[in-house]
Amino acid sequence: MKKPIADQGVITRILSSALLAFYIALLVWLVLFKLKFNIPALFQDEQRSLNLIPFAAPAIVNGRISYGEMIMNCVIFIPFGLLMSANFKRISFLPKLAFIFAFSFIVELLQYIFAIGATDITDLVTNTLGGFIGLQLYDLSNKYVSDKKIDRAIIAIGVLMLATFIFMHFGHFIMP
Repeated sequence: MKKPIADQGVITRILSSALLAFYIALLVWLVLFKLKFNIPALFQDEQRSLNLIPFAAPAIVNGRISYGEMIMNCVIFIPFGLLMSANFKRISFLPKLAFIFAFSFIVELLQYIFAIGATDITDLVTNTLGGFIGLQLYDLSNKYVSDKKIDRAIIAIGVLMLATFIFMHFGHFIMP
């Protein structure tokens, strides 16, 4: 028996909200705690650095400039924009982008305060750019596809990616 449309809408909203909450928790764990379980160990290796010049210090790998970290920062924040759009339809574009910027700013600030990584204006810019791209992708897709279909696709892909991440990161606990 097929569920009534209203029930599917409620389920979609619950899944979308849960996915956003998990995503934000994963971002905090990734950016602040570097995907580590031993959080106190992070505070022992005090690494406080501050770069306020955008794009001034890309990583050098094997003697060549590597833009990989900047690209990854951008890509990792694209789902933030998509999930913000899926969850907060009545809020306009700029407040959602401001929230993404504020989240990234707070995370960068916490890295500096607790000396658990490099605080870099480039990260703030690339994180916000990723969120911007996600917000724009949602709006662009919404011109051609209904928001209900987009939301279902975001949830399906998000759950699949979350399951893949969990399996890859915690697979050694499951399989001998």
